[in-house]
Amino acid sequence: MKPRSTLATWLGGLDGSRLARVLERRRDAAAAPEPRSVGELAERLQRPGSVALALPRLARPHLQVAEALAALRAPASRDALAELLEAADDEAARELDAVLEALADHALVWFDGAGKLRMAGALRHAWDAPLGLDAPLEELLTGTTSDELRDMLAALGVKPPGTKSQRLAALAEHHGDPERVLSVLAEAPAATRKLLEDRAGARPARFIMCGSPDPDPEPEPGARWALDRGLLIEDRHRYGPARMPAEVALALRGPGRHAPFQPVPPSVERVSVAPVDVDREASAVASTFAAGAASVLSVCSTTAPARLRSGGIGARELARIGKAAHADDAVVRLVLETAYAAGLMARNGDYVTPTGAYDAWAEQEPPEQFAVLLQAWWNLALTPTRARDEDGKALPALGGAPPCNGCVQARHGLLAAAARLPAGHGARVTADLGPLIAWHRPFADCSLQEDTPFATVIREAELLGVLARGALSALGIHLRTGDPEALGVECRRLLPSATATARLGADLTAVVTGTPSRRLAALLDSVADRETSGTASVWRFSAAGVRRALDAGHTPEDIAADLAAVAAGPLPQPLSYLIADTARGHGRVRIAPAACVLHGDEPALLAELAAHRKLAKLGLRRLAPTVLISRSPLDATLAALRAEGYAPVAETDEGTVRIEKTRPRRAAAAVPAPRGSRARGAGRTAAPSLAKGSADFDPSALATRLLAAPATIPDPAPFEGGAPFATDTEEIVAGWAKQLPCTDVRQLAHAIDTGQAITIEYVAASGNLTVRTLSRLELAPPHLEAWCHLREDERVFTLSRVHGVMPT
Repeated sequence: MKPRSTLATWLGGLDGSRLARVLERRRDAAAAPEPRSVGELAERLQRPGSVALALPRLARPHLQVAEALAALRAPASRDALAELLEAADDEAARELDAVLEALADHALVWFDGAGKLRMAGALRHAWDAPLGLDAPLEELLTGTTSDELRDMLAALGVKPPGTKSQRLAALAEHHGDPERVLSVLAEAPAATRKLLEDRAGARPARFIMCGSPDPDPEPEPGARWALDRGLLIEDRHRYGPARMPAEVALALRGPGRHAPFQPVPPSVERVSVAPVDVDREASAVASTFAAGAASVLSVCSTTAPARLRSGGIGARELARIGKAAHADDAVVRLVLETAYAAGLMARNGDYVTPTGAYDAWAEQEPPEQFAVLLQAWWNLALTPTRARDEDGKALPALGGAPPCNGCVQARHGLLAAAARLPAGHGARVTADLGPLIAWHRPFADCSLQEDTPFATVIREAELLGVLARGALSALGIHLRTGDPEALGVECRRLLPSATATARLGADLTAVVTGTPSRRLAALLDSVADRETSGTASVWRFSAAGVRRALDAGHTPEDIAADLAAVAAGPLPQPLSYLIADTARGHGRVRIAPAACVLHGDEPALLAELAAHRKLAKLGLRRLAPTVLISRSPLDATLAALRAEGYAPVAETDEGTVRIEKTRPRRAAAAVPAPRGSRARGAGRTAAPSLAKGSADFDPSALATRLLAAPATIPDPAPFEGGAPFATDTEEIVAGWAKQLPCTDVRQLAHAIDTGQAITIEYVAASGNLTVRTLSRLELAPPHLEAWCHLREDERVFTLSRVHGVMPT
C-alpha cells in the first residue's frame, strides 16, 4: 500500500477530536478551499512544501525520532526504533511514545494497519543521509545484473538461488544479519577492514572514489575486496563514490552505538516571580516602546529618511531619527522594521515614507498601535535589531535582506521555552534561555556573532514586554497562541490610553506622563522642542518654538488658548510672557517675493539690516526708509535673517502672510493594481494574509465534515475521467495546468476568484524551478497575470509551467 493511501486510511480511522488536532497543527492543509475528503487532505499533508512548514515547529526530540525512523527506512517497528534510540526503559519509552504521539498529531508519522510506523515521504527525504547512513542495500543494487549478484553471493560463501529476485533477497538477508557481516569482516584484509570501519562512521559524501568512467579504474587499496562482496556498492556506470549500504554501516557500528535522543529540555536556574510583578514590568516597557514608536514614526513623517544607494537606511539617518525621537538605535531599528512589515511605511523613490495606513494608525490609542507592531514582530523574517553582519560591517535598516525563517523560529522558540517554565517562576538569567530555544526550535538561527546564543532576540522580547522578569508575560502568552483579540485585550489592560493633558511648568517645560495623544504631541511639537521621551516626555518652550508656531499661521491668542486647553492647571505666567514677547517681535519685518523685497514700519530696523555685515551676502539695498531689496531669493533671505535672530515673515504675491506648513510625504500602496485589471479584480487589497478569517476556522467542524464524506478524491484528470470541478475557473486552470493535481487546481482557482495570495512552484524559461508568492491574480489563459512578491513587479506566468501550489 502506498504511503499516501496509508495516510488517508489512517486519517479516516481517527475520531473527530484526533483529526481536529491534526487540522489545528497543519492549518495550511485545511486552507480554503477546504479539502473535500480525507483523501484530499492526505494529498495536501504529503506536499513537500507543507511538510517543510511543519518541520521548523518541531522540537529536538521530534526531529531526532524522525531522523532515526528515516534511517530505519519506514515501515519499521516501534521496538526497532526504541532499540536504535536506546529508549527501552520505562521512562525513555514513555518519552518516545509522547514524541510519536506529537508527530502523529502533525500527520508526519503514524501506525499503519500492520502496526508498523510509517512516515510522510517528504519527511523521509528531509535528510540526505539520516544518522550518516546511506540507502539500504536493495536500493543501491538497483540495476545490478543477476550475474553480478551471483558473484557477490559466491564470494560470501552463499549458494546463489536461481532467479535475480531470489539472489537479491538472499544478499539482503545476509547483510541484514549484523553477526554475518562482522564474520565476513573478520576474514577481510587489514586494509579493507580499516577502510570499512572508517566509512561506517562517516557520512556518505565523504566516501573516497572507488570508480570512475575510466575503463581501467584503480580503486583504493582494500576497496575491491569489499566491492566483490557487496559491502561497498559502486555506480552501475562506475562513476562516483562507492557507497556503503545502511545495513553494513549499522552492523559495523555495533549494538552499542545508538542514535541521539534528548527528550528532556536543558535545565534553567529559576527564580520565583509574582504575576503582578511581571505585569508591572511588561506594562512599563511596552508603554515606553509604544511612546518611542510613535515618536520615531512621527519624525519619519516630518522628514522622510533617505535610502542608501545600496538600499536600506544607513547609520547616519538612523542616528538622526534616534536623536530627534530620543530613542536608541535598537528601538529605531525595531520600530522601522515592524512598521514596514505592517504596511505603515514603504519605499518611495529615494526615501522611505509613511503610507496612508500610518495616518490611521497614528489616530489610534497606544494599545492598538502597540498591538500592530507586536504582531508584525512575531512573524518578522529577520532579526530587526541586528546592527552588524558576520564580518562586523554595519547593516542598514530596511535593507531588503532575504527572508530568514530561522529568525522566526528563534522568536517562536524563545516563547515556547519561556512557556515551559513553571507558573510563578522566571529564568534567573534570561541568557540561560538560549539553550532552551535551541532545544525547542533546532532550526532557529543563531548565526549572530554574540557571546550568548540568541541574546539579540531575547533582548527584543524584553524591549517589547513579551518577556519580563525572566518569565513570559500575558502579552507573550497571547502572542504565542495566535489570538489577536485576546492580545488586544491584554494590550488595553497593560498599556494606558494616550494622555491628553500636560503639566506646564514655570520653568517653561511641558511634562506628559505616559504616551501623549497625537493631538497633544502635535501641539507641543509645533510650539516647543522635545527633550526626552519614554514613560514621561518633556518639551521645552523657547522663543524659537513660539516663532515656529507663529510662522505656521497661529496667532498668539490661539497658541495660548490651545495650551490652556491641554494644561493640567492654569497657564504659567512665564509662558504667557514668552508668547507675548515673541509675538511682539514677530512680523516686524516682512519679506515680499521679487527676488526679493523687504519692507517694514520701522526705518531704524531696516537700516540695521542693510548695515549688518553677516547679511551682506544677501545683497541688501535700501530703496526707501521702510523698503529694502535683496539679490537673493525669498527663502534664502528668510533663512539668513532668522539665522541672525530676526523674526521675519514671508508674504504671498497678494501681500498676505504666507503660512508655512510642511506636508508629510506619503508612499503609494505597497502593491499597485495589476495591469489590465478586470471588474472582478477591482478594489482588491494588497497581499491578503492567510491569517485573515483564521478566528473563524473550526477544526472540529471540518473534521466532522471530512469523516462524513467519501474517503477518496476524484480523478484529477478532468478531461479524461470527467472529474467534477465546482467552478469555471477550476476547469480552465485544470485544462491548461494539466500537471497539477486536483487539490492544487482547486486552491489556485480559489486564489484567482477571491483575490487571495498564493505560493507556486514555477519553472522559469531558463528551466530553473523557483518559488513565487503571487497576489492580485488575473486569469488570461494560457497565462496568469499577477503581482510577484519575489520581483516586486507585475509578471505574466504560463499556467503549464506551474508545478505546485501552496497557501501563502
